[in-house]
Amino acid sequence: MIEIGLTGGIGSGKSTVADMLVERGAVLIDADRIVRDLQEPGAPVFEAMVERWGQGIVAEDGTLDRAAVATIVFTDDDELKAINDIVHPAVGEAMQARRDELKQTDAVVVFDIPLLVKSENDPVDERYSHLQGIIVVDVDVELAVERLVSHRGFHTDDARGRIANQASREARRAVADVVIDNSGDLDSLGPQVDAAWEWAKGLGSGQEEEEVAPSE
Repeated sequence: MIEIGLTGGIGSGKSTVADMLVERGAVLIDADRIVRDLQEPGAPVFEAMVERWGQGIVAEDGTLDRAAVATIVFTDDDELKAINDIVHPAVGEAMQARRDELKQTDAVVVFDIPLLVKSENDPVDERYSHLQGIIVVDVDVELAVERLVSHRGFHTDDARGRIANQASREARRAVADVVIDNSGDLDSLGPQVDAAWEWAKGLGSGQEEEEVAPSE
């Protein structure tokens, strides 16, 4: 099994790149999608979140009101730590279980981890030492803001705040083995994904198996 980390800032188009890698044959383990599954009504993570923050984070249809959660946790460090303590262990277990299913195969496994890199002073650490390479999807901050506002309905200040809470472009690029510039259209993105896929397939899989860390 070849294990690749995929990361990028919010608005970078990382999920698009992930889907394109899957089209080329990769097996995707997506931390965000795992989180969404764990936060379905009735799931233990959902129940733990409601217990802490009450019905104000539950939408009219009974699902999680993600905007309400974001308003709480992204403006208070204590609340951010609280949600991390609830979500991350469960995500880590789910990722490890999926990895265990694949480790005897020859699959190229892409771990989509949005916050794989935290900051310049907190680079990728030993928790992710199982990764044999890292792909970073990179865009200019202003373009990321524009995409978040135009395509995902963010307010400009909210978009800038979310970006500011993540690692800088420089911090991500510093740990990248491959940088994909997603400032253009799909026609310019495709050849870069092709090249990244060929690079990933060429990596060996001789590293020892280690546990996957929870998504940050």
